[in-house]
Amino acid sequence: MMNANRINHINTALIIASCVIAFIIPFELFLFSYAVLGPLHYLTEIGWLHQKNYFTKGKYDFIYLIGLCFASLFLPAFVHFSKDSSFFANIVALAAFFSIIFALVEERLYRIALAVLAVLLVGVLHQSPAYLTWVGVFLPTIIHVFVFTLAFMLFGVLKNKSFSGFLSIAVLVICAASFFLIQPQGLQYKVSNYAQQSYFSFELLNVQLINTFHLDTLTKTSDMFNSNAGFVIMRFVAFAYTYHYLNWFSKTSVIQWHKVPRKTLLLTIAIWLSSIALYAYDYNIGLQALFILSFLHVLLELPLNVVSFAGIGKALMRSTGKQAGSIQNQTH
Repeated sequence: MMNANRINHINTALIIASCVIAFIIPFELFLFSYAVLGPLHYLTEIGWLHQKNYFTKGKYDFIYLIGLCFASLFLPAFVHFSKDSSFFANIVALAAFFSIIFALVEERLYRIALAVLAVLLVGVLHQSPAYLTWVGVFLPTIIHVFVFTLAFMLFGVLKNKSFSGFLSIAVLVICAASFFLIQPQGLQYKVSNYAQQSYFSFELLNVQLINTFHLDTLTKTSDMFNSNAGFVIMRFVAFAYTYHYLNWFSKTSVIQWHKVPRKTLLLTIAIWLSSIALYAYDYNIGLQALFILSFLHVLLELPLNVVSFAGIGKALMRSTGKQAGSIQNQTH
């Protein structure tokens, strides 16, 4: 089994490699990572989360998250990231609020009261444009693959207090920032017709990122395939998704997600290879077929994200308390 420092060094190398490739061929990198690495990540992570009871206080809490996931099927247009995303945003928001309750609250009465408040809050927020963008578009996509991955890494580093871990996080942040600060002049990059057609279902994510951060004013969606702002955002998105998957696989010896019954492992590999074949046959058909699995893994991971942020908060509070105690001892 590899030690923590070696895993952190491997992660640092994977971050840099993902960054370099994202600079050169961002659309192709994303499409490859999403089709090849993505399905294997969904399958293995869901299996691992099941072994961990999805990091919830209740034994059957995950059923509510699964129910919300399948409820999203009542909005088929979301498979193409429909702009009319209020229904989907509400599903994501409820899953996020419920995950906070499931991960942190055990008393049944408090759970019911908080769940009712969550539903009422969603009812108040659901018409807000910012809510639709940040919850309906960003949370299950870029926040999931970048912010939550960063939190997961930071949680582990604060527990182990390793310099190599802090270094990998610093490199991740620097690489993410580099896409906005560095704009290569020597790259003659043109997005192929296949990549443009295959990326159709994700266009809203890029357009919303460009608009939200005021990087450009696009006259039409296709401008993202030949504008500087389009390339900047696509590099970041490709990098975030690729490293999100690689981070998971790099920690096999620590997380032990691969330790499952032989039949389960063979079934996982069979589904994974079938999904790759489906993407190779028609990328958009593959997206539609794998949508429910992709979205399910996002929702089922939310309690773990809550636990990560709670763990970060506790670690920082302990550190602050120790520093305060040390200062008091020095003044007496």
